[in-house]
Amino acid sequence: MPGIDESLPFHPLKIAVLTVSDTRTAETDTSGGLLASRLVEAGHELVARAIVKDDVDAIRARVRAWIDDPDVEIVLSTGGTGFTPRDVTPEAVMPLLRRVMDGFSAVFHQVSMGTIGVSTLQSRAFAGQAGDSFVFCVPGSTGACRDAWDLVLRYEFDSRYHPCSIAGQLPRLREVCA
Repeated sequence: MPGIDESLPFHPLKIAVLTVSDTRTAETDTSGGLLASRLVEAGHELVARAIVKDDVDAIRARVRAWIDDPDVEIVLSTGGTGFTPRDVTPEAVMPLLRRVMDGFSAVFHQVSMGTIGVSTLQSRAFAGQAGDSFVFCVPGSTGACRDAWDLVLRYEFDSRYHPCSIAGQLPRLREVCA
């Protein structure tokens, strides 16, 4: 039966949160704020947080810097995954990935169907592996971030989740979470 095995030790992950937006500031960034507070409440380490404009070069530079940083294991991005002309997160991040995690998008859309119905079709949420890091990109609405964290990521990031979690794919936890 899948779930969290409370008898196992919890291993916090090192996570950076990126908000992609032309309009949000540190004071108005409710989506990035929700993700940051949720991951800290879950026991993970928030190692960095930033806001960048909807610009391919700016997004790519910030994500690449975090991928190259040994203190960042997970990059969690919110915003820029829709279909407006300024939504360019997939175009910025996908070239950095060596593998795409197709299942994340499928599961995210499945849980979103329950909260926003077929409007989930307008999201290009995705995830993948870049080097030894993992990147998860979700929509910019606070509701979408809540769905992503509460219904998917909190389990995927918990080393106690069985039969497996992303923690077991990180170099420092491969043997611990095998």
